[in-house]
This record gives sequence, structure tokens and C-alpha cells, in this order.
Amino acid sequence: MSTIRDIEKEIVEEFGLFDNNDDKYEYIIDLGKKLPVLDDQYKTDDNKVRGCQSSVWLQADYKDGKIFFSADSDSVLVKGLISMLVRVLSGRTPDEIIGAPLDFIKEVGLTSFLAQTRSNGLLSMVKQIKNYALAFKLKHSTT
Repeated sequence: MSTIRDIEKEIVEEFGLFDNNDDKYEYIIDLGKKLPVLDDQYKTDDNKVRGCQSSVWLQADYKDGKIFFSADSDSVLVKGLISMLVRVLSGRTPDEIIGAPLDFIKEVGLTSFLAQTRSNGLLSMVKQIKNYALAFKLKHSTT
């Protein structure tokens, strides 16, 4: 199985194919279009990511010691951003998720070419994913 770092490297390589930010935006939008649709039952206020300009829903399920994420957004760009996080972090243990530095965000330059509000939203998504991991870790370490 690929490590978090392996998947991050794949994403960095994919973005390396693009010469300008417009092409990067198009690629992120394409990623969002490929993200499986989140069932409406999970589009609840409890699953909404706070701190995002757009509506973003993040569903986390714990199975066999690993967390599996599914997500959606009403913005195609944001849907692409969350799809990368799901790709990197879904199917990992809570400790792997908590400890992941997510270097690909800087390496791809997401925070430099995204608008400030989108960068803040991306950081909110990362924070929410890590909070889920921490909650599952605490819940399942006592059992």
C-alpha cells in the first residue's frame, strides 16, 4: 500500500505538468468532478466544515482501525481541494493522519496561488480531518 508521502509525491508530480495557475485551477476542478457524490444524508450541519467560504461536508467513518473520508462541496474548486485531502488521508490510521505534515500543499504551491479565503478554507478542511482523527483515536484507545 502506498504511504501518505507516496501519494503526496504523485500529486506534486501531477501538478508539475502544468506551467501556469490557470491550468492548475482547471486540474483541481477536474479532480473535484471525479470525487464520488456524497449521499445527501451526510450533508448535515454536523458534517459541515467551519471556516470555509463555500459549503463543504466531510463524512468520516472508522473501520478496522482506519478512517475513511467522503466529502462534497457546492464549489467545484473546493470539491477538488477536498478530493486531494481525501485521496491522501482516507484509509489511514488516526496516528498517520494526525502526524501527516501534508507537505504537498506547500510543494504544489496551493497556498500561494489560491485566494486567501480559499487557502483559509483548505486549512479548515485539514484541521477538521485531523480533529476527526484525534476524536477517533481517543474514542478507540479506551476500548
